[in-house]
Order: sequence, then C-alpha cells, then structure tokens
Amino acid sequence: MSAPAVEVERTEETPRTGTISVVPLLRRLHFYAGVLVGPFLVIAAATGMLYAFAPQIDGVLYGDQLRVGSVGSSTRPVADQVAAAQAALPDGIVTGVQLFDDPEATTRVVFALEGLPAEHSRTVYVNPYTAEVQGQLTTWFGATPATTWLDNLHSNLNLGVPGTLYSELAASWLWVLALVGLVLWVQRRRTAKRRARALLLPEKGAKGVRRSRSWHASLGMWALIGTLFLSATGLTWSTYAGENFSAALTALNAKAPVLDTKLPGSTGSAPSGEHSGHGSGEPTAVPVDPATFDRVLGTARTAGLDGPVDVTPGAPGTAWSVAQTDAVWPMRQDKVAVDPATAQVTARADFADRPFLAKLSSWGIQAHMGVLFGFVNQLVLFLLAGAILALIVFGYRMWWQRRPTRADRRAPFGAAPKRGAWTQLPLWFVIPAPLVLIAIGWAIPLLGLSLLAFLVLDGLAGFVRSRRREEQQA
Repeated sequence: MSAPAVEVERTEETPRTGTISVVPLLRRLHFYAGVLVGPFLVIAAATGMLYAFAPQIDGVLYGDQLRVGSVGSSTRPVADQVAAAQAALPDGIVTGVQLFDDPEATTRVVFALEGLPAEHSRTVYVNPYTAEVQGQLTTWFGATPATTWLDNLHSNLNLGVPGTLYSELAASWLWVLALVGLVLWVQRRRTAKRRARALLLPEKGAKGVRRSRSWHASLGMWALIGTLFLSATGLTWSTYAGENFSAALTALNAKAPVLDTKLPGSTGSAPSGEHSGHGSGEPTAVPVDPATFDRVLGTARTAGLDGPVDVTPGAPGTAWSVAQTDAVWPMRQDKVAVDPATAQVTARADFADRPFLAKLSSWGIQAHMGVLFGFVNQLVLFLLAGAILALIVFGYRMWWQRRPTRADRRAPFGAAPKRGAWTQLPLWFVIPAPLVLIAIGWAIPLLGLSLLAFLVLDGLAGFVRSRRREEQQA
C-alpha cells in the first residue's frame, strides 16, 4: 500500500474541527477497547469452540464408560445397578443416580468419597441391561474430567477464581464493541446506494485498509445478534455482574422456585439446590438402601417425570428429589420431592411455573453451552466463535495497515484516533452520559472499572505529551 493512500485513510479518520458528533468518541472507544480486549476475546472464542463440542470429545475419550456395547431387551432394577456400583466402590456413599432415555447410555451412580476436591464426586458407570460396572471417573456436577477441564479453561483458564476476571472482562466489553461497531458502520455507510447490501456485504473493489474494514464491519453485522447473546448469557453467571443479575432476579421475584424437600410434620426444611448450568444438586452423603431408588423413581414416573432424571437421596428426615435433566428444546426440567418411606409426592416445582425471566435465563445458559438445540446449537456456536476470531484478526490488520510508511514517519502500527473527541459531543449526549455510565458500571463492575482505568491512564498520557510539547516549544 502506498504512503499517500495511508495518509488519506488517516485524514478520513481524523475528526473535523467544530463538528458536533458522538462518532469521534465512539471511534476512539472502539479502537482502544478492541486493541486491549482483543486478546481476551481470542481466548474466550477459541476455548468456547472447544467446549461447544465437549460431548463429542467425551464420546472419544470415555466411550467405554458412557456407552453400552449392545442394547438389551429390558433394563435391570435401579437397585441392582446401585448395588453393583457399591460393590465396585465400597468406600463411597451414594449421593445420586443419573438415568437417561438414550438406550445406549450407561446409568451413572454418583458417590461422595473422602479426599475428593470440593464439589467433586466419584461416578460409577453401570450397564443398565446387565448391571455390570463399565468404569468410574471423578466428576464435577456430573461432568467428565475432560468437560470439567474445558469448562474451567473457558471460564477461568484453569486458574480458579482469579482467572474468572479474564472471561468476565471479555463478556463485559463484547456487547460494547458490537454496538459501537454497529453505530460506526451505519454512520459510514449512511449515504451508500443499496444500503442494506452496503451494510451486510464487503465493499466491492476495496483495497488495503478499506477492504479489511469492510470485511470486519460486514462480518460484525452478521454476527451482531450472536455476539450480544454470548455477552449477555456469559455475564449472567460471571463473578461480579452475575451477582448483580442474581440480585435483580431476586428483587423482581423472577427466580426459579426451589423444590421444598421438607416432609409433612417435620420442623426442618431442606430446599433442593442446583448448580448453574449443570443441573446437579449437592446432596447430603448418608448411607441409603438401593431398593429405595426404584420406589422413589416409580413415584416420580407416575407423577409425569419422563425422560432423563437425577434421583437424589435427601438428608435424614427429608424427602428425596427427582429432577428432569433434559436441557434440549423443549426443555424438561420438572422436579418432585418424594417421601422415601411412603413413596408419596410431597412437593413439586415445574418448569412451566417458573417466571418468564427464570425460563429465559435457563434457555440462555443452555444455548450458551451448546445444548439447547443439540448439534445445530453446537455448530452455530462454532461458527460464531470463528466469526469473532476473524473480526479480531481484521481489526488488528487494520491497525497494522494504517501505519505510516513514509521514510521519515515509519511506525509499526497505525495511530489511534485523536484525543479531544469529548469536545465535539452534543449536549443531548453529555447530560445523561454520567448517569448512564454510573448505572452500567454498577451493573457490570469490570466494565466500569476498566473504562475508568483507561480514562485515567489516557488522561495521564495526554498530560505528559502536552508537557513535553510545551518543553520542546520553550
């Protein structure tokens, strides 16, 4: 690319003196946010692509445990399967049984075992037709070691709580980048003929930075809804924004009803918990009679809980819980509490009775995990993550293409949009902006803190450059 062409691009990006517009500020925000948050988004997108296909990865790594060799004509009683698992793991205490409607799936008997990390269990995989044990794995809320590793890689880089800051920062800025990019592209193409085509397809005949920008922007238009969805659903279970989201659901009385496992006549209450996005409770580890599983399961089936279910023993003096675990659309997520002594249903919590926001949250989480619409969901997530990676590549390429190339002004990258954009802001934008920023900063703390840090650092850098310029002129 010739030097004059580069200079033309820089001139076009430079705000005109006296122009009242929010575009120069948005352009500067989009540039710096993209440069600084881009690496975090690369990691999130790449690890998300892997996690989306965790079921297939599990099938390759743990097929011997997860699948039966041949499908039989009838299944053995759950009590026989639990007894076989207990014989294979005599030191453990049964805390749940996971049953599936897939005829090729094994039954998973979950154990509490001394010495395991927090929130981990030992799962024994039993052939439901022969009651033979096919293996055992250490699991996390029902997830295999590989899925657990991929989940943690995506959410916290396997660094624990400190690592969650990276994914929350990426999710916090993703929607900002998407919406600001939308405004910038619409503003740039506002006078183009066949405007819809100009917005959605790359510019014909464009070269250099113009070509990169048209591909970056048009691809961003196609991925807009998906990126907003990933940002919103990712924030719902993040560390800080997720807490605010949960508090908002509580204030709106929009959380899913909790299954009450208190038995009639008892004084205590033991609500059944649920891990966000994984669907397994945290039961109390006490010895149980395997025969009780069949009795409780039969009652739950009679109560209408078909499909895959988790049967979870309760603490002494409380009911057992049976929860549907079908997360594919339409979801089956009903729960019942069953008295293990009388085999009577004592309470239930149906998915249909959840507030709309609670349903929406469940649908969003399962879609984010690639489960809600099966393989199609996985494929869409894969393509969306690939689009985000391509957007970042085009963005950095534009930065490199806009670098000065004249012999006396060479630089490794292009210059950032000029400072002073705030002086061009219209009054209608300036007046509500502080309140809006405070609200957003409270709801999404990492976004607010990182934006504040950028403003402080940018202000200090501007002050230092101004002082140097004054010293050179003196």
